[in-house]
Amino acid sequence: MVIHVVQPGDSLYRIAQMHGVPLPFLIQQNELHEPYRLTPGQTIVVPQPTQTYTVRRGDTLGDIAARNGTTVLALWQNNPQLGGTDRIYPGQSLVLSYGPKLGTFAVNGYAYPNIDLRVLRKTLPYLTYLSVFSYGFDRMGRILPQNADLLTRMARQYGVRPLLVLTTLGEDGQFSGERAHRLFQDTVARGALIENLAQTIAAQGFAGVDIDFEFIPPEDAAAYASFVRDVRARLEPSGYTVLVALAPKTSAEQRGLLYEAHDYRALGDAAMYALLMTYEWGYALSEPMAVAPLDKVEQVVRFATSVIPADKIFLGIPNYGYDWTLPFIRGQSRARTIGNVQAVEQAIQVGAPIQFDETAQSPHYNYWRDRAEHEVWFEDARSIRSKLALAGEYQLHGVSIWNIMRYFPQLWLVLNNLYDIEKYA
Repeated sequence: MVIHVVQPGDSLYRIAQMHGVPLPFLIQQNELHEPYRLTPGQTIVVPQPTQTYTVRRGDTLGDIAARNGTTVLALWQNNPQLGGTDRIYPGQSLVLSYGPKLGTFAVNGYAYPNIDLRVLRKTLPYLTYLSVFSYGFDRMGRILPQNADLLTRMARQYGVRPLLVLTTLGEDGQFSGERAHRLFQDTVARGALIENLAQTIAAQGFAGVDIDFEFIPPEDAAAYASFVRDVRARLEPSGYTVLVALAPKTSAEQRGLLYEAHDYRALGDAAMYALLMTYEWGYALSEPMAVAPLDKVEQVVRFATSVIPADKIFLGIPNYGYDWTLPFIRGQSRARTIGNVQAVEQAIQVGAPIQFDETAQSPHYNYWRDRAEHEVWFEDARSIRSKLALAGEYQLHGVSIWNIMRYFPQLWLVLNNLYDIEKYA
């Protein structure tokens, strides 16, 4: 795999010739909607298959896989144009294999129940876990109604373990530290929640839980770890997975409501896996900067691996960016969320060359609209490769994508070309 950075004067035809791949293949793999419009600094992923196959009349994906020593799942991963379906036609070219991989990752992806099913079906081949966001609970420890039956069924069809994301989100969509505090203080409600959680997981076909309690009062740190430990004690004997999501800390002494109750050592010990939410340095209310600057992310990973075994850790990777209007005014400015594909298409439309910050390992650009300057930070193939390399360097268990609601072709292209993906039968 090559990541080609578009230079002034480049055309997609020239890039295809340079790397010795068919132009239609390059367009298809990168899912370029306007392939003849590029901007300097844009990335084009150039996959380099080791074996391909041309579909013949009467072929099925199962037959092709069996004859060529591969699997239908691998065909879906190597051929995103299939969209996770079995629809093929004579003359179609399929990638059977790529070169040796650097290792194996477990991959988690977050989705809301209203995800476009075409996006979900296309993404599931690349996932180990699907975390369905989110389930809340009331004062009595009852799980609030949510219907994810279709998502759990689809996940199982693709060898993916669906996880119920348990949160303290209130009706206002905000995490409630008070809700968590009440739960920890009420032993009856706490016990009821754990039992109701087990029953909901079984009834709706989940394979476990992803516990994401944020903005917990600092004095509840020990109680939170105890709660996670008790959830694991109830679920693990039945073969369920228990994962806990952690705020991005760089030291045990880090201050702030988001961080203090997330005791890395205690929570890492209590849960089966720990997920680092390594994003939102750049966020809607911040000054313009990378969402997940690699130097900042590595500080979190370095601390996490000092107190939690690396093979229990997932590295969080954002699948989005932000568009700020300048000048930035703290307390007043609010950035607009933007998808990674949308960010590149916008750069092309406004004629903005894309820059790359070597320290943050993140792309960005500036443009003008309605007499106002804008600054955009997002993710591309280079930033994804850097984050995957970081996870590999620290020998982490895997990566977790927040979130998979928008399909980002280069994310899955880079991941699939470099790493095998852990799957369940």
